[in-house]
Amino acid sequence: MRHSAANAPTLLVLGSNGQVGFELRRSLSPLGPVVALDRTACNLARPDEIRRVLREVRPDVVVNAAAYTAVDKAESEAELAHAINGTAPGVLAEEAKALGSLLVHYSTDYVFDGAKAAPYVETDAPNPQSVYGQSKLAGEQAILAVGGDALIFRTCWVAGVHGGNFAKTMLRLARERTSLRVVADQHGAPTTASLIADVTAHAIARRRFSNADVGAAMTGVFHLAASGEATWHSYASEVVRYAASRGAMLKAGVDAIEAISTAEYPLPAPRPRNSMLDTSKLRQCFGVFLPDWKSEVHHMLDQLLH
Repeated sequence: MRHSAANAPTLLVLGSNGQVGFELRRSLSPLGPVVALDRTACNLARPDEIRRVLREVRPDVVVNAAAYTAVDKAESEAELAHAINGTAPGVLAEEAKALGSLLVHYSTDYVFDGAKAAPYVETDAPNPQSVYGQSKLAGEQAILAVGGDALIFRTCWVAGVHGGNFAKTMLRLARERTSLRVVADQHGAPTTASLIADVTAHAIARRRFSNADVGAAMTGVFHLAASGEATWHSYASEVVRYAASRGAMLKAGVDAIEAISTAEYPLPAPRPRNSMLDTSKLRQCFGVFLPDWKSEVHHMLDQLLH
C-alpha cells in the first residue's frame, strides 16, 4: 500500500448498507478515513461507474462488501448475478492494481458442492451447484487473473444486526407461530457480520505494519468463519433459547422446533450440505482468534433484543 505510518490510508467500502458493509464502517474507522458507498453511489452492474468511482476516490484499500445475494432469485436472474458477482470484481481488481491499492473481497461456501465430509480448505476444488455459487466463483477467478494485491475471504451463514438474515427470521417466526420446521441436515458455522468486519480490519492493519516479505504471503483466498458447527435446526434452537432467556415473548419454544430434511424444504437453488470452512490458514497467517459461533450470535441477539 502507498501510505506511510504517518499517513493514514483512505479506505473505500462498497455495499455500505449491507450486513457486512454496515459493520465495516465501524471496524475500519480507526485505520483511516472511510468512504462508504451504497448501491446508489456505485452500482456494480455498471463497469464504467466502478472505474469512475475508483479513479475519483483513489483509495489505498478497496473493500467490496457489495454482492448479489438473492440465492434463489439468481436462478432466474443469472445475467444480473454474474454481472455483479462475477464481472464487477474483475473490474475492481484492474482499477485497484492500477492504483497500487489492496482489494478485499468476500466470497462464499457456495463455491463448493457440499459433498466433502470434512471442512473445506482453500485448495479444495470448487464445484458450485447454483447460479449464485457460479457467479461468486467467477468473481474470485476474475480477481486472481488480474494478479494484483488482493484478499478474498470466503465466509458462510452470515448474519448481522443490520439487514435481513436467518436469525432475524427465526425470531420473527417464533413470535408469530406456535411451531417451526427447520432443516437439520445442512452443516455450517453461523458467522456474524461484525466478526467478518473485525477480522477484515485486523488483516488490513497486520498487512500495513508487516514487512514486505510477510505482506506478500498475506494475499489470495482465505476461509473466514466462526468456530464450532451447527445445523440450521440447532442454530434456530439456540436463537430461540437465548431470546427466551433474555425475556423475549415467543409463541414457539425450543421444543416446538421440528427438525426436517432438505428434501422436505425444496428451494430453487440447491444448498451445500456441508458449508464448514477450515480457517487454519487465516488463523496462522494473520494471528486471529475466531470465537465460537454461539458467543457471536448471543452478542448479535443482545443488540436486537435490547
